[in-house]
Amino acid sequence: MRGPLRAGAYVPFATSGLQSLLQYRSTFLVTGVTAAAGAAVTVFLWRAVYAGSTGPGPGGFTPAGVTTYLVVAQVLAVVHANRVDDEVAAEVYRGDIAVMLVRPVSYPLVRFAACLPVIAANALLVGVPLLGLFAVLVPLTAPTPVDAALFVLSTAFSAVIAFCVNLLTGMAGFVTTNTWGVRMVKQGIVAFFAGQMVPLALLPGPLHTLAMALPFRAMADGPLTLLLGRYEGVGGAVAVLGHQLGWTVGLVLLCAALWRAAAGRLEVLGG
Repeated sequence: MRGPLRAGAYVPFATSGLQSLLQYRSTFLVTGVTAAAGAAVTVFLWRAVYAGSTGPGPGGFTPAGVTTYLVVAQVLAVVHANRVDDEVAAEVYRGDIAVMLVRPVSYPLVRFAACLPVIAANALLVGVPLLGLFAVLVPLTAPTPVDAALFVLSTAFSAVIAFCVNLLTGMAGFVTTNTWGVRMVKQGIVAFFAGQMVPLALLPGPLHTLAMALPFRAMADGPLTLLLGRYEGVGGAVAVLGHQLGWTVGLVLLCAALWRAAAGRLEVLGG
């Protein structure tokens, strides 16, 4: 295959992303400590809510179930922290993004290739130790093999959705001179509507309906629904994956369309 869709053309960008990670290895320690502290506050707060409960409590969660939900939600948040929004905005500000316009590659695919090592490293070097730490400190719910397999597939969809959300956030740099506020708003909205702060099953009626329709649910609550077996048979699992697949396709197409529109109006001053 020739042109911007040739897979081999993106290997150097993935390699470059890995080399950049190795230069800043202390970042993983900082990320791990920050994630562990945030998870501890959330987990022990909700464990206090469910204290003394011997069966399913609010939302149908057991104490171990809600703990597992919140811990894994924090792990997914770490996996989704691919830095694409920061890097795209910075390249727009500096004008470096203009170089990509003369290369026979797709810029969104370049950013995706470069973030793959970040996703893998965050999962292995931060996510797994974080999960292991909390498995020692508090009781967690062990998934069945089928639920674990569904969770892995669902997590792959969630990573692509997170990439698209971050890419769209970074592309806000085309229309505003400062994306810090945009990134902070995005972070808060995603954390709430993905279920990282409050399990979506505990949200009141209208808010729950809105959360279930938005793409952010597919980033955390969807995979966790499958991991904990909180779905009704094969149809329930297909519905969760179908929701993710629909938003994955939709956001990929939206990113491609907006990139073409943004690239057409890009102006870079200087030499």
